[in-house]
Amino acid sequence: MARITDARGQAPGCTIVGFVLRAARESTRHTQASMAEALGIDLTTWQGWETGRRPLAHVKVGTLADLRHRLLAMDADPHVLRLLDPALDADRVISSTIRPGAVARHPLADWVHTRDTADMIAWALDGTVPPGLAHRSPPRRRGPAAPAPLLPVPDRGAFFSRLREMADSAVRTGEGGLLLHRQALYLCSYEQTPEAIAWTGHALHVRRDLITVRGWSPHWATARSTAVALSRLGDTQPLVDFIDRAMAGDDDAEAANLTYWAHWLGASREPQANDAFMRRRPTSWEPVCLLRGFSAGLRQAPAYVDLYAHSLWALLTSHRWLPLADSALTDELRSHIVHLLDHDTVSPRSRRELTALHYLLRETRA
Repeated sequence: MARITDARGQAPGCTIVGFVLRAARESTRHTQASMAEALGIDLTTWQGWETGRRPLAHVKVGTLADLRHRLLAMDADPHVLRLLDPALDADRVISSTIRPGAVARHPLADWVHTRDTADMIAWALDGTVPPGLAHRSPPRRRGPAAPAPLLPVPDRGAFFSRLREMADSAVRTGEGGLLLHRQALYLCSYEQTPEAIAWTGHALHVRRDLITVRGWSPHWATARSTAVALSRLGDTQPLVDFIDRAMAGDDDAEAANLTYWAHWLGASREPQANDAFMRRRPTSWEPVCLLRGFSAGLRQAPAYVDLYAHSLWALLTSHRWLPLADSALTDELRSHIVHLLDHDTVSPRSRRELTALHYLLRETRA
């Protein structure tokens, strides 16, 4: 069967990894022509990888591994190279959604995706540059060049329409559909049209009863994701309720929250097939990486300030040595906590926990 392509010769949802590959090439200061020559491949092949006309996902595993190693040897930015995998995952999520039936099972039902993957998907949906690429200063290019792998409007509409269908159908399949429902519904909250917000808000509020369940349950991850997505849409009270009723003071739920954060923020590199991994006590993630992620989130994501504040409090009260691991980060974090306490409106619980954190950080640095 011939490969489906759009009017530009691209396979729908196969351009994100091409943009990351372009960023990796540009970090070496190579042109497309000089890169192709250095690698010993046709210029049209390299151009096809960057534009999506030749999806990198179709390249043999050995060839792709060799390409990574060659780029690293050519001084490509390793932070950019690390994003090739989440970009491939994001392309697969989007293409499988736009073209249902292209795969036996949708990737949102097969693994728990990470923030890197979600950031790549958002890049294709609304042009928001992923944090891992925001530090770049791309070179000036000759001629027009798209600044982001934005999906065409019809593809974007098809993506969200299909996501809503999947979220509706998955919730009716019982526990086997929990992961697909949770992740599809969360991505639905990325669409910001009034009609989409109304639909997503209704779908999330239907699941709002889960937020009031005390402690861990098979639906705990769905309740957490629901509360977070509602905060994205401007309704922050469910997240405050979730922290108070479904997490605070429950050892299993507190451990599940930190374990999920570790996976989401990349403090744990182990892939996860479903949400059951949250039941395991955290043993393989890096606390310092998690501290950095929470510190950044506290500054950059005001809609989720209560979740970041509580998670940070839980992390530092169980790992009291952490502030000593990065003194500069500790000073920056303490300064921002003072700002939050002085200027921002946070929940009563967050105010108590941030005050306790400020005292802990000050005592650690004394």
